[in-house]
Amino acid sequence: MKKTSLLILFLSLGLAVAAQTELLKPESKPISEGEISATQQSVKINNVVIPLTAKCGTMQLRDENNDPIALFGFTSYIKNNGGNRPIIFSYNGGPGSSSYWLHMGVMGPKRIVVNDPQITPDAPYKLVNNDYSILDVADLVMIDPVGTGLSVPVGKAKFEDFWGVDQDIRSISLFIRQFLIENDRMNSPKYLVGESYGTFRNAGVMNRLLEQGIAMNGVVMVSAVFDLRTLLFPPNEDLSYLVHFPTYAATAWYHNKIANKPPLEQFVNEVRTFTEKEYMPALYKGDRLTKDERNSIANKLAAYSGLTADYWQRADLRVQAGEFFAELLRAEGSTVGRLDSRYKGINPDLLAQFANDDPQSTAISPAFTAGFLHYLHNDLKVSKKLNYTTSAGSRAGFKWDWKHEGNMLWGSSAAINTGIDMANAMSKDPNVKVMILNGYFDVATVFYGVEHTIDHLGLRKEIKDNIIMKYYEAGHMMYIHQPSLEKFKKDVAELIQATSHQ
Repeated sequence: MKKTSLLILFLSLGLAVAAQTELLKPESKPISEGEISATQQSVKINNVVIPLTAKCGTMQLRDENNDPIALFGFTSYIKNNGGNRPIIFSYNGGPGSSSYWLHMGVMGPKRIVVNDPQITPDAPYKLVNNDYSILDVADLVMIDPVGTGLSVPVGKAKFEDFWGVDQDIRSISLFIRQFLIENDRMNSPKYLVGESYGTFRNAGVMNRLLEQGIAMNGVVMVSAVFDLRTLLFPPNEDLSYLVHFPTYAATAWYHNKIANKPPLEQFVNEVRTFTEKEYMPALYKGDRLTKDERNSIANKLAAYSGLTADYWQRADLRVQAGEFFAELLRAEGSTVGRLDSRYKGINPDLLAQFANDDPQSTAISPAFTAGFLHYLHNDLKVSKKLNYTTSAGSRAGFKWDWKHEGNMLWGSSAAINTGIDMANAMSKDPNVKVMILNGYFDVATVFYGVEHTIDHLGLRKEIKDNIIMKYYEAGHMMYIHQPSLEKFKKDVAELIQATSHQ
């Protein structure tokens, strides 16, 4: 009897303690559904005013099990009473960049004016109606990946769950699918427009969405890269030196370092031929080159690049991009831009092997950043208490996971190349068209590197014919160059009109 009483006493005490502990626990707050500012905007294109409903803020992103994982940031522009128009999902690259470059450079209803190709004067910056917006032919959703813009993880998710090749492809695909469903746009013609790393992402997203039954009508690659080998200069690897050389030559052409220079396109074709038929075999021979052969190739490299034959000799016929930026205009105390080699900047160290900054980025970044933030909080009415993160690189612990499931070979990561994902999607869906926009003066993602990747995807001819290559006499952000801005709009609009079946 005593044992029974003691047992009842202990159980009662235990239940009381448990109840008290539960009361002391902080109440778990429900996860926000997101916060959206809706405003009425408009854009005037070809003398026609297009009324738009703009929504800017965050929506709750759910994973495959319907658990909330992020408040996902976006800005959408939907034409009032526009019906089932084509819809574009657009983003920049980085990885870790928000979408404000494309947003304010070419896609949205307002545009930042810069003093291309010179340094843009300080504030006040010019924010004007974007006569070349794509909003006359399609609705638009600008996407900010998690860690950028207003996008943050929620629930059990962490930033690192989104910071990687495959993690990024997954979350962007989840957002696009959920946005289409929640806004009754699943049956709209669908497009992706990505810039830089955004093209690397595009290739994975178009394939992942297709696997889920969501086909793109068209994909636009702005300043593309698919094979990361074309950006790097690893030891004993000649590819990157070869694919950069035509852009070096185009840059020398622009800065008048070429004798009796022909028209740019003719000159670039000549350099392509030289690279394939002479430069590539020379690098392949390596130390087997004779002295006469080495002298001959160095002289030709000098004639096409604006660098001296002696410099090419000392560089072992291999010049990295950073070295080229510093060397081309060293005699006049200048460096050239990486994102756009038309731009020049002051070289503070005339003995430096590499350039220490990018004159193009320095010239336009303040205008884009300040101009966009002004537009975000004053026109789109986003709360001024919310911090818009232009780059995830400013967040503590930012680190990108470069592993990609599509490139795993025998349990180890091979050279990362999402061109394989694009090839898979295009071969499964022979209707999708891919348009690649290349800047001749873009040394960040060189056009010859894209051409090399496309030529090595093993696509059947009728599928490869669905890839449309366009070229611009500008750099990475070709839309800051007025003639290229006009051509950008024309090229993208023609793709949408040809593939939307409306």
